[in-house]
Amino acid sequence: MEARAGRLSGGLRASGAYLLTGSLAGVNAAIPGYPIFAAQALRYTLATIVLAAACWVQRRRHPLDGPKIRLTRRLVLLLGLQATVGVTGFNYCTAEAVRHTGAATVGTVIAAVPVVLAIAGPLAARGRPAPRVIAAAVLVAAGAAVVTGLGGSNLPGLLLALGALVAEVSFTLVAMPLLPVFGPLRASAWVSACSVPVLFALAFATGGGDAVPAPSAGQAAAIAYLAVVVCAGGFYLLYSALPRLGADRVGLFAGLVPFGAMGAELLLGAGTIGPADVAGAVLVAAGVAAGAGARAPGQGRTGQRKKKDTAAAPQQSRTRTGAPRA
Repeated sequence: MEARAGRLSGGLRASGAYLLTGSLAGVNAAIPGYPIFAAQALRYTLATIVLAAACWVQRRRHPLDGPKIRLTRRLVLLLGLQATVGVTGFNYCTAEAVRHTGAATVGTVIAAVPVVLAIAGPLAARGRPAPRVIAAAVLVAAGAAVVTGLGGSNLPGLLLALGALVAEVSFTLVAMPLLPVFGPLRASAWVSACSVPVLFALAFATGGGDAVPAPSAGQAAAIAYLAVVVCAGGFYLLYSALPRLGADRVGLFAGLVPFGAMGAELLLGAGTIGPADVAGAVLVAAGVAAGAGARAPGQGRTGQRKKKDTAAAPQQSRTRTGAPRA
C-alpha cells in the first residue's frame, strides 16, 4: 500500500512537472524579440531567489532534516553538467531548432525522451531495462509524435533537435546522483543558481553591453511565470518524482509535454483541439498507465524480504542518505 501511494504521488508530481514544461512553448510566444539568453538569465535568477527562500523556510521549520552538504569534485562536475547541458543546452537547442525546422519536428524528436530514458535510466543505475516499460515508452512517444505532427526538416534543425533530446535526457539522469545528497528542494536551488552565471555570460557574449534590456510589462509577466511556476515549481516536482518512480518511469510522463503546450495555447486563445490531439492523448495515457504500473526489478517474491531489510536498517543511516522528506 505504501509503495502504491509513493508511485501515485510520484506520478502526480511527474505529470505536473512535464505539463508545466509543455506550457513553456506557449508562454514563450509572449516574449518575441527579447534576447533568448537574457530572458533565461532573468528567469533563473528569479527562480533561484524563490527556491533559496523555500530552502530557508524549510530549514527554519526542520533544522535537523536533511544532510549537511559537502561539495566534492564529483558534485561540482554534476552541477556543472546540469547548468550547461541540462539547462542552457536544452533551452538554446530548443529555441534555435524551432527557427530552423519548426516546432513539429522538434516536438517529434523530443517525444523520444521516454524511450531513451526507459533504456538509459536502468543502465545508468546498473540495472536492466524492463521490457514492459520500454513498450509503454514507445506508446507514449508515438502519442506525443501524433500530437506534434511530423513537419519538414533540415540537417541543422534536426541536429539541434537531437541536441535538445540529449540535454533533456542528461538533465534527468544527472539528477539521480544529486538527489540523495541535496534532496529535491535544495537540488533545484543549486542547479538553478549554477545556471545563472552561465546564462548571463552567454547573454553578454552574444548581446554586448545592451545584452539585458528592460522587459515590457508583458515580457516581465511571462518571464516571472517561467521562473516561478515552470522553473522553480517544475524543478521541484521532477526532482521529487525521480526517487519515487525512477528515471525510466518518470520519462514516460514526458509524453505530456505536448499537452502542456496545447493547454497553454488554449488558455491564450491561440489553439484548438483536433482528432490528432485526441488520438495522441489516448496513446500517451495507455503508455503511461502500462509503464507506471510495472514492477521495478527485484520486486515480487523478494519484495517483502527487501522491505524487512530496509526496516531493519538503522534510522541514522537513512538520515545520512538525505532521502527527500517530501
